[in-house]
Amino acid sequence: MKKYFAIIALFLYSLQGNAQIFSDGLINNENFDNKRWSWGYFLGFNTYDLDFDLKEFQPNKPFQDKGYNVERTIGFNVGLIGNLKLNNNLDLRLEPGVSFNRRNFQLLKADQNTIREINATYVHVPLLLKFSADRMYNFKPFVVGGLSSSLNLSSNENNPDDNSVGQFRMKTLTYYYEVGIGIDLYFYYFKLSPSLRGVFAINDELVRDSDPNSIFTGNVDKMRSRGIFLNFTFQ
Repeated sequence: MKKYFAIIALFLYSLQGNAQIFSDGLINNENFDNKRWSWGYFLGFNTYDLDFDLKEFQPNKPFQDKGYNVERTIGFNVGLIGNLKLNNNLDLRLEPGVSFNRRNFQLLKADQNTIREINATYVHVPLLLKFSADRMYNFKPFVVGGLSSSLNLSSNENNPDDNSVGQFRMKTLTYYYEVGIGIDLYFYYFKLSPSLRGVFAINDELVRDSDPNSIFTGNVDKMRSRGIFLNFTFQ
């Protein structure tokens, strides 16, 4: 998380001396926010984790003390934006996009090879409310939150193979809630909005192995994705 804040801070600092973003002077795109509808696109980065809720200890079940380690990597986001102005400080946004990511999953304290590479391609569709402060010269901070759903095109949910032959499976459809912060920067020809957002799955995503005592899934009550998105929106 600190790395993402550092990237945004460095980006904003680089703009300060060149675009009169944070000081009195020329007001760029003065009527931009008067539009009822506006459109754009975003590019960005993501990193995903997995959160595990384990079952209560049961003496007759093996592998009760096993932990899980998830190595996160940096992925890529791209998508479109439709924005409906509700009032001067509130917007409704639809942000359909695609994200690509890889997680390296490992079961700890096991005697066998338990590393699984989880590749994911998500079709991600958030519906968000964006609450903005009043515009100050050429910038305007905001917070954003809402609900979303995604289709994991690499889930392998219907694959008959499971971890017994090295196949880790997840559910295709997932629901999330999202919260984030950002800032609108007004330039002469466009508006740029860097934002940092947390994405948290609501439903259980794990597809269990056929063996109820599987060391991968037998002890898991729920498994949910968590993600951090750093997006740069152009409108």
